[in-house]
Amino acid sequence: MTIDVDESRLDDAAALAAIDPSGMLRAVASSAAQVRMGQTAAHDAGFADVAALGRPRALVVAGMGGSGIAGDVFASVVGLSSPVPIIVHRGPGLPGWAGAADVVVAVSCSGTTEETLSAADEAVRRGATLLGVGAAGSPLARRCEQARGAFAPVVTQVGPRATLWGLATPLLVLGARLGLVDLGRGDEFLEAAASRLEAVAETCRPDRESFVNPGKSLALELAGSLPMIWGTGQIGGVAALRMTCQLAENAKYPAVSGVLSEAHHNQVVTFDGAFAAAQSDDDIFRDRVDDGADVRLRLVLLRDDDNPASVRRARVSEEVASRRAVATTTITAEGASPIERLASLVCLTDFATVYLAIAQGIDPSPVAAIDEVKRRLESED
Repeated sequence: MTIDVDESRLDDAAALAAIDPSGMLRAVASSAAQVRMGQTAAHDAGFADVAALGRPRALVVAGMGGSGIAGDVFASVVGLSSPVPIIVHRGPGLPGWAGAADVVVAVSCSGTTEETLSAADEAVRRGATLLGVGAAGSPLARRCEQARGAFAPVVTQVGPRATLWGLATPLLVLGARLGLVDLGRGDEFLEAAASRLEAVAETCRPDRESFVNPGKSLALELAGSLPMIWGTGQIGGVAALRMTCQLAENAKYPAVSGVLSEAHHNQVVTFDGAFAAAQSDDDIFRDRVDDGADVRLRLVLLRDDDNPASVRRARVSEEVASRRAVATTTITAEGASPIERLASLVCLTDFATVYLAIAQGIDPSPVAAIDEVKRRLESED
């Protein structure tokens, strides 16, 4: 199997515009503005007032797909230091233990997601504090209003997956007010993350040619491979999950995500399998002209070097992959705080997934298979 990729499309302004008519590239470039707008929306909605109710027993973020990953971003930035459990709930209803002592934040970019509305209804029934993030005037917004819960509206950028920072930022503001995460004085870490997103967008802008554009270069490295994406450190795991989801939705391209050190206990064994360049240490230099498989594994390491163990795990991963002739791409997070480091990884990989779609001649915006699943489920109700 071979993947049809035309590198010339990436440096052709007319081709970029024709293949990306909905402006997914522009949506990714809006990430910094989303952070600032999300911060304002959270403040205007009164998310800070929730702190007056005291620290909850647990905080549940209910959401699906591109909206649900906002909860993963929140949980990863907060990390293990949170004094209360943070649960990202994907599905209808709520966990059996959730109740009046807990805070439930329902996140739905459209405000119409069936499972998320079900979670909001259950929160009201059980007397939990309900907050919402999503489209203004939506069914979710009305539920929050009826429950007298704060609601932060977002401006949708093409779709939920392109609105990540607009959805995640209100959660981070809430977490800071509840004392779950430190965003610095005056939420300065959020502004640093916005500045980082702007810097990455500048280096990945469409008019920068492939050889000086890290987003385009990464897309071309991924083309024709089966990416195995591993994250390290505090925020690497969610960056790997995000990249895998973006490859699926934007580039319609499969990938496998993992997190270290867990991946060293299972996924690493695929380096000795059919999709690896070599099946054992002693045949690295064999002639592979007649090999049957054209698609080969590529290890993608999204490194957050926040502790010595993370650095060691990444180094060993690179060495084991090299011994088996598995190509490796390593991207190291940049920034002082977890949110800034996560922003540096997510923005670059978001651009790369859109560029990979364009290189294949695929419009990154439509999600026809998701739409078909929804229609078929609705027709069976």
